[in-house]
Amino acid sequence: MASSSLKQQRPETTWTPKQNKLFEKALALYDKDTPERWQNIATAVGGKSADEVQRHYEILLEDLRRIESGRVPIPNYRRTSNRDEELRLLKYLKLQ
Repeated sequence: MASSSLKQQRPETTWTPKQNKLFEKALALYDKDTPERWQNIATAVGGKSADEVQRHYEILLEDLRRIESGRVPIPNYRRTSNRDEELRLLKYLKLQ
């Protein structure tokens, strides 16, 4: 889930597609009530600190708010097998 706000980060905080996928899976595994949630997610992602993971989550929520408010159009993704997974993630994040 790339976004313009993610591109504004410093190069050392760039996230690879693989890290983003691991991040999404870890978010589903470690919910908001999990002790040491951000550290657990950072460990699952690899190469990121708990602070970087938490900031990445905050940016993701900010992007969702912009999309839902109509300030950013929803991207027109090509139909892929990952589309269903992306929709499940969006639904999950709205419940947080």
